Amino acid sequence: VQLQAFGGGLVQAGGSLTLSCAASGSILSSTRLGWYRQAPGKQRELVATITSGGNTNYADSAKGRFTISRDNAKHTVTLQMSSLKPDDTAVYFCNAFRPYTPTYNAWGQGTQFTVSS
Repeated sequence: VQLQAFGGGLVQAGGSLTLSCAASGSILSSTRLGWYRQAPGKQRELVATITSGGNTNYADSAKGRFTISRDNAKHTVTLQMSSLKPDDTAVYFCNAFRPYTPTYNAWGQGTQFTVSS
């Protein structure tokens, strides 16, 4: 499984941005797609995940501001972000995780965006 993320850049506080990630390879059913982020000097943390059935999970920091969605036919996952804050500045990674055999846990290369105050 290979993942490629798109959509980083620079945005002002209060603005919006959408990140997209395209998955290729053998994307099997029951694959959970998600977004994680890593700010400078911090550990990678969950932003949001979505199951193949559409169940979502958000970090507290993302609730009410971010929306994750996926297109199972196109194997894409999108993160729509609004009301952005400087604390959202990070490298964002998309992830594909399948807990069932055959299992995999794949990461994209990361896309950086900066929220200016």
